[in-house]
Amino acid sequence: MTVEVQQVDQTPDVDLVFTRADLQDIIPHDNDPMVISVVTAGRNVHRVLVDQGSSADVMFLMTFNQLQLSTNRLRPYTGCLYGFAGDQVEVRGHIELRTTFTDGTTSRTTNIRYCAVNAPSAYNILLGRPALNRIGAIASTRHMKIKLPSLEGVVITIRSDQKEAKRCYENNLKTKRGVFVVTTRPPREDGVFRVEIAWENRPEPAGDVVEREIGGKTFKLGWSLSQESQDQVVEVIARHLDAFAWSASYMPGIDPDFLCHRLTLDPQVRPVRQRRRKFNEERHLFVREETKKLLKAGHIRVIQYPKWLANVACGLAPKGHWCMWQVVFC
Repeated sequence: MTVEVQQVDQTPDVDLVFTRADLQDIIPHDNDPMVISVVTAGRNVHRVLVDQGSSADVMFLMTFNQLQLSTNRLRPYTGCLYGFAGDQVEVRGHIELRTTFTDGTTSRTTNIRYCAVNAPSAYNILLGRPALNRIGAIASTRHMKIKLPSLEGVVITIRSDQKEAKRCYENNLKTKRGVFVVTTRPPREDGVFRVEIAWENRPEPAGDVVEREIGGKTFKLGWSLSQESQDQVVEVIARHLDAFAWSASYMPGIDPDFLCHRLTLDPQVRPVRQRRRKFNEERHLFVREETKKLLKAGHIRVIQYPKWLANVACGLAPKGHWCMWQVVFC
């Protein structure tokens, strides 16, 4: 029988204190995640999420492969990992790697046992409670810093990369978005059709992307794809460019039997006309151009005597471009 004994570091008893001075170089934020960089397997690894809610230290399989680690080094993992929603996560095994934490002047190296998880993520590594407790680290999300003692008793202060944290957070949300799949079942005996609505995850790049120009259009491909795989994807897209809709004019009309929007109004209730909202020049030009596109595509039409008028609802999308959710009929 073989018994694994994990070496325990002798962490010095040092006071780790956060002061107002730790807030001076921090960009004001709304609960940004804490993302740092570490050195493991002899390489700098960025996009490391400090997750105090995780009961395990996780290395995603994509990162494992990029570090060119051999799967022979993985040892069986007998436990189970569950996501936030209670779904079980596939664990390929665990591996122990020397990991260095440094602030540029002082460093500390220790063995961290990572669970190799096969799941999409914008992060490379999740540092959970086992690693934080092992090195005696304290993380402050307000100060966006993590502090830990070196073996010599010197306090190491690692600052979170806030710009990288925002990008990772947005990319991580993309991997969790999904689509509704509507399936029509055969009618029942009374002639009523049954419709089932299921939630299906939409495949999206889990990390950074590279831009490729195909037929005069820009496409985004996952940066983790090999050059050969990228070329194959580009070849397939080039053969089916006519299948993409680049603007509303590429969709000249929608059959009302397939999709039709109606307002459910009570004829006994008097409609309330909204007060006209004035927009600045930038929004006004945007609304005018979007309305022209919808008119050209035949999605909307002009009526001359409206009894009810709705203002346009427009705003900035997360990626920084304008979006319009409602059209004014005038």
